[in-house]
Amino acid sequence: MRGRHVPVGDYHDFFSAIAPDATSVPSHVSFDVRWPGHGDRRKIRDTAYHFAGTYVTSATTISFTASNDHSGVVYTSDPDGQFNPSLEQLGSGTPAVGLERNGRFFR
Repeated sequence: MRGRHVPVGDYHDFFSAIAPDATSVPSHVSFDVRWPGHGDRRKIRDTAYHFAGTYVTSATTISFTASNDHSGVVYTSDPDGQFNPSLEQLGSGTPAVGLERNGRFFR
């Protein structure tokens, strides 16, 4: 998935973004997400949070750039991209894409 020079608002921080009179500075982001999709297929059913799904896991890389149009400040990820290794290496969640049922569709 790619986005190039996507317009976004820069609110500086979370509290500024949720303020009743929130104002933003025009900014742009670009990103490139690579997901090879050749990992394990996993089925999850969570009755506590009412969702179920079938997912395919895979290591993922993300490269991004964010820039504020007025200040010239540019944030850029590592040139080789941000990398999320396998579940075993992290000891926590791993990227996955799949189909999910939740809410009133959960059965």
